Amino acid sequence: MLVTEMLKLAPSPEDGEALLATMRACNAAATRAAEVAFAHRTANKIALQKLVYAELRQGFGLSAQMAVRSIAKACEAYKRDKTIKPVFRPLGAAAYDQRILTWKGSDAVSLLTLSGRVVVPVLYRGRRLQSEGATLRGQADLVYRDGVFFLAVVVEVPEPAREEEPQGWLGVDLGIVNLATDSTGKPYSGKGVRAVRRRNARLRARLQAKGTKSAKRLLKRRRRKESRFARDVNHVISKKLVGKAKDTRAGIALEDLEGIRERVTVRKAQRADLHSWGFHQLRTFVAYKAALAGVVVRLVDPRNTSRTCPGCGHLDKRNRPTRDGFRCVSCGLAGPADYFAAINIGRRAVRHAADDAA
Repeated sequence: MLVTEMLKLAPSPEDGEALLATMRACNAAATRAAEVAFAHRTANKIALQKLVYAELRQGFGLSAQMAVRSIAKACEAYKRDKTIKPVFRPLGAAAYDQRILTWKGSDAVSLLTLSGRVVVPVLYRGRRLQSEGATLRGQADLVYRDGVFFLAVVVEVPEPAREEEPQGWLGVDLGIVNLATDSTGKPYSGKGVRAVRRRNARLRARLQAKGTKSAKRLLKRRRRKESRFARDVNHVISKKLVGKAKDTRAGIALEDLEGIRERVTVRKAQRADLHSWGFHQLRTFVAYKAALAGVVVRLVDPRNTSRTCPGCGHLDKRNRPTRDGFRCVSCGLAGPADYFAAINIGRRAVRHAADDAA
């Protein structure tokens, strides 16, 4: 399977300035190419190259391959939404391929800049790239983030053999109060996450209201802190879920969350939690970690899983009188609603597997 690794680079001050100048030129060229693509209503790379290639070479000082990569970036952005004219940030990621990037052993990389090639040490090669059988694939993106250069590379990692059929299913219910609850009854609380998010929201509001230069600098430093925190929490939860499934030789049953934000109704106080948490990111982390561990993942329809009794199968809206509580109006079975929903999700995966076999 293909995974992305962020490799940390350590260029000298002079080489760093050369890389920044190159990134600015490439993004300015991509913006110009996007203007032409928008004006001519074309997302075809070959057609756009005929229109702007010479201009990008002469006007922005790009090499032949840098001009080609800038045109490709403009086409990809315009193709996503043809109603708008793409504009790229001056220090947005710059694409490098094998013609303008060369590896120098395992701890250095040669990158082409406007003023020639620079050899940059690699401080961290990532976990996946160091694993046995891993190989680099395709192009890499040069990223500049908070004063640090990274190289985002695509790594092909061999997947372990999977069992034809899991020996059971670990159902996982995703939520807001509990970010995840599995069918063994283990909750992964979101209390700490909500506290951090709301504290950050209050701080942002105060800094924005203040409006001073120092406040703006602090806002800039903190702008990605919450996303890094949420990403780390999702990594921790997904790792625990995959580890539990692998230890029990089970598959993982997840909710198909297509349209969850339009489908779910929450109280006003929880709207920010619903719209800011990375449900899709958590599911993606579970999926790729499971693939690397040889664990099967199945998506199931989550509708009514929290209103169906796992004991007698009775479905009724009254079965869930509160957000956290479940009590079947038919058989009287009571317990945590998230736990019962996770059980039902796991059972739906069993039924789907049986249907596929039939």
